[in-house]
Amino acid sequence: MPPEMLFLAALDGIAYGSLIFLVAVGLSLIFGVLGVLNVAHGSFYAIGAYVAASAVLAAASMGLPTWLSFPLFLVSAILVGVVVGGAVEALLLRRIYGKEEVLQLLVTFAVFMILEDAQKVIFGVRPLFANAPMNWLGTVEVFGIQYTVYQLILIPLVALAVLIGLRLFLRRTSFGRAIVAVTQDREAAMAMGINATHVYLFTFMIGASLAALGGALSSATTSLTPGIGSGMIVLSFAVAATAGLGRIEGAAVAALMIGLGRSAAVYFAPEFDVLIPYLIMVAVLLIKPEGLFTTLQTRKV
Repeated sequence: MPPEMLFLAALDGIAYGSLIFLVAVGLSLIFGVLGVLNVAHGSFYAIGAYVAASAVLAAASMGLPTWLSFPLFLVSAILVGVVVGGAVEALLLRRIYGKEEVLQLLVTFAVFMILEDAQKVIFGVRPLFANAPMNWLGTVEVFGIQYTVYQLILIPLVALAVLIGLRLFLRRTSFGRAIVAVTQDREAAMAMGINATHVYLFTFMIGASLAALGGALSSATTSLTPGIGSGMIVLSFAVAATAGLGRIEGAAVAALMIGLGRSAAVYFAPEFDVLIPYLIMVAVLLIKPEGLFTTLQTRKV
């Protein structure tokens, strides 16, 4: 087995795992604070990708410089998180907190189906591809093969920044500590004057924005077609279950494991490409049913 192939597989795995992490950490954060398994989370990823790609193509048609694509990615993610995520939490999910898990799954699945159809109405069903940001950053030579700087450096750096920034936000800011307090004991936090309703809304918007950011970054690397959100939500659930639902650092480790595993399959056993992430999840859960880092009964962020 050539070492060059192993190294390239590792680079692909890190880039892919970084994208999965951005979506999965939002899912884990929402579960850790709100206690809701949000099936509609994959739709935020897809909408973020479509909004970002549409914004990049519109900017290019107006002759704007390509580097503006990167702030457009961030703006698209925040816009999707605040507008779409905020509306879903305030108008619907707020009514099912504390209800049975089956009801939560059914409601969020219904939201997912509605948002999937909305994407087709708004963005159409033809493939959409906006690779200008990736091409603008160029390539570097890795073992004689040209590899994009976008996937080699930008995507992993964004994922690392999110991981560090999210942890610092939760530990070092007053609102972050309020989120942790509500997670640990909602009644006690409210008795101390913390508005749990605002915490839930803000947390959900952060989680939705992270999923949309993952979609925005992926829009430059792949063609967007209807249904991309369904594949990502399944992978995100696999990452969250492998790590232990509600654990941020665990989501990073699990996403990296699944990204590297799937990349290795693509290079050396393509017939197992789709299967590998779930084999990793099953193997972990057979040994440690509560996940690698925590349990459902002790949700932590």
